[in-house]
Order: sequence, then C-alpha cells, then structure tokens
Amino acid sequence: MRMDTRLTTIDQYLKPLPADKKAALQKLRKAIRAAAPKATECISYGIPAFRLDGKMFLAFGAAANHCSFYPGAYPVRTLAGELAGYSTSKGTVRFPVEAPLPVALVRKLVRARLAEHKARGKRRG
Repeated sequence: MRMDTRLTTIDQYLKPLPADKKAALQKLRKAIRAAAPKATECISYGIPAFRLDGKMFLAFGAAANHCSFYPGAYPVRTLAGELAGYSTSKGTVRFPVEAPLPVALVRKLVRARLAEHKARGKRRG
C-alpha cells in the first residue's frame, strides 16, 4: 500500500480499501479501542496508529496480500506461541484478510503492549 502523507484520520485511510480489507481492519480497530480506551487514533508514517500518553503505541495497515498489526516487539515475543499460525517479524503480525486476528488475541497483544508502556513510563519517572 502506498503511503499517503495527506491522510489525517483512520477513516480516510480505510475509505479507498476493498471491502474485505476494510472490514478486517475495522474489526482490528474496534478491538484495539476496546482494549486501550485511553489511546488516541492518529496517522503515523501514512498508516493508522494509536498514541498513548503522547507516544506512539501501536499501528496497523493493509498490504497487497495481507493486513498487518504492529503491536511492537515485546508483545509479539511474549505471545509467540499463540502467534505460531501467523507470519511475524520483530513487532509485526501479518494475517490474511479472510481470517482477521481473533479479538481475544488482539486484546492479549494490546494488554502486553500496555504493560510494556506502563513499565517504560515508571523507568522514566
């Protein structure tokens, strides 16, 4: 997917996508918002993202043949066993459009990211 620097909202990002990708990413977006209600939506590097306490928190996006969720390296490492059926690398989880990530798994990934975020905040404080 080509980066569009004029985007300012997640809805703008989703609008031109095919219906199946849009549905998969809307499901992911909803699960993220439910698991991290204090996170705010934004566009970062041309893709949908969330900030928490003013810092980048996580992101997601569409590619030619899959969708991706970017919860960060720590959650991906921590939940490696549950992610065995997905393509992962560093802080990325790729999934087929026809099989979106289960909400329970998204919730676990977001919670792991929240724990990491909280721990980092305490170290800085």
